[in-house]
Amino acid sequence: MDNEAIRILQAVENGSMTSAEAYKRLRYAPFEDLGYAKVDHHRRIRQGAAEVIYGAGKTPDQIRGIVLSMMEHGTGHILITRISPEAAELLSDIPGLVRYDEARAAIVGGFPEPDGIGTVAIVTGGTSDIPVAEEAAVTAMAHGSRITRLYDVGVSGLHRLLSNMDTIMSASVIVAVAGMEGALASVVGGLADCPVVAVPTSVGYGASFGGLSALLSMLNSCASGVAVVNIDNGFGAGYYAAMVDHMHMDGGRI
Repeated sequence: MDNEAIRILQAVENGSMTSAEAYKRLRYAPFEDLGYAKVDHHRRIRQGAAEVIYGAGKTPDQIRGIVLSMMEHGTGHILITRISPEAAELLSDIPGLVRYDEARAAIVGGFPEPDGIGTVAIVTGGTSDIPVAEEAAVTAMAHGSRITRLYDVGVSGLHRLLSNMDTIMSASVIVAVAGMEGALASVVGGLADCPVVAVPTSVGYGASFGGLSALLSMLNSCASGVAVVNIDNGFGAGYYAAMVDHMHMDGGRI
C-alpha cells in the first residue's frame, strides 16, 4: 500500500519510466466516467491503494468494463468483492483473473509481495464464519499483507484458541470473526498485545437477529484495543487490518 505518486517519481528518477510516461499516468482526470460507473484512478495516489470493485449488483459486463479501465491505467492488482461464481465464470477470459469462491472474491493480476510490518492473523469462532473470514484474508493479501489463519477456535472450546498463543502474540493485527454471541473478540482482545478488528457475522439462531447480537457484544467489549466493523464486513476488516500492518512505528505509512 505504497504511495503511488512517490513510486512514479522514483521510477522517473531511476530511469525505469520516462517523464512522458509519468505525465500520462498523472494527467488523467481523477476519475473516468463509463456511464454506469465513475472509476477512481487517483485513489491509489490519494490513499495508497487502488479502488476495489464491489461486485454485488453489477452485471458481468459492467465489472469487465471497470477492470479493463483500471488495467489500461496501470493498476496491477485489482480486487473484486462479493462476486458470484456465475459472474466470475463469465469473466474468466480476463487475463490473470483468479476466483476465490469461498471469499466471494476475485483477483486480477495476483497478490502483491507482502510488505507489511508483520502478520495479520485471521481468527474465527466457528467453521460457519469462514466465508467472512476468507473475504478478510483475500482483502488483506490483496493489499500487501502476510496472513495466517486460525479457524474454528471459538469460546465453546477455549483450549483451541489457547493452544495457538504463539500465533496470537506474534501478530501485528488480528481480525476476529464470530457470530452467535460474538464473545471471541473480547477474549482475543484480552490476550493480544496488538490491535483487534472484530467482525460480527450473521451466523446464529433466531435470537442473534442476523448478527445484531454479536455486533452489540463486540461494541460493548471490555477489552481494550478492539475496533468493530459492520455485520459480515470481511472486506472492511481486511482492509483496515492491512492499513495497520503497513504503519511505521512513528505512525507514518510505509
